[in-house]
Amino acid sequence: MAVSKNPRPCSIADALALVGEKYSLLVLREVCLGNGRFDQLVRNIGAPRDILATRLRRLVDAGILAKRAYSERPQRFEYRPTPAGLELEPVLMTLMAWGDRHLNKEDRPMVLEHNCGQTLVPVVNCSACGHEVRHEDLVPHPQAPGWTVTGPSAA
Repeated sequence: MAVSKNPRPCSIADALALVGEKYSLLVLREVCLGNGRFDQLVRNIGAPRDILATRLRRLVDAGILAKRAYSERPQRFEYRPTPAGLELEPVLMTLMAWGDRHLNKEDRPMVLEHNCGQTLVPVVNCSACGHEVRHEDLVPHPQAPGWTVTGPSAA
């Protein structure tokens, strides 16, 4: 089967090209948890230092993370999420909830508590009507050339 040299335009593919690289979402997880120093990231993620440095540089260049010096001698930096980075936090929460439901049913590694005092269970709601988004309620409307859909697949 031939691979297309010009895959159809897709915002998911564009986002994954940036944050889908190995360790990138784990970097974002740690930074959102307040662990933004390089040594903390190495320890908590387990990424090789050179790969981690490359991921951090790419996330800073893309405007997802901000880099700030916290020591001059030796020069050391910490990373914090930018507003664009914080917009990815619900993606992390949703991935975590999926992993809890399907991979770690018996032993969840971490829970998030909402400021209401309850354990967070993230859901996606429609900003217009407020209802929870369900697969069967979606109707795709392609906007770019090359897209053909027949509607969401039945589960």
